[in-house]
Amino acid sequence: MKQFVTAAVFTYPHEITILKLLLQEAGLQFYFENETTLTVVPVYTHALGGIKLKVHKNDLDTVNQILEDFNHNNHLKIV
Repeated sequence: MKQFVTAAVFTYPHEITILKLLLQEAGLQFYFENETTLTVVPVYTHALGGIKLKVHKNDLDTVNQILEDFNHNNHLKIV
C-alpha cells in the first residue's frame, strides 16, 4: 500500500457511490480509506479527515481525469 496516494477526499459515504462504479469500469486498483467507519458513524468524518480515495501513483492521472469528467462534464454531481 506504500505505492498508493490520496487522489481525493469526500465527506459522506453517498458521495463515492457512482465514483466507485466509474473506477471499477476503468479497471483501476483503488480503495476508500475510512469508508466503513464513516458509513457506521458519519459524525466522525472531520475527526478522521473524511473518506480518502487511495489509488496507485501510476494511475493518478487517469483518476484525476475521471474525477474532472465526473465533476464538470456530467449532470450528476458529487455534493
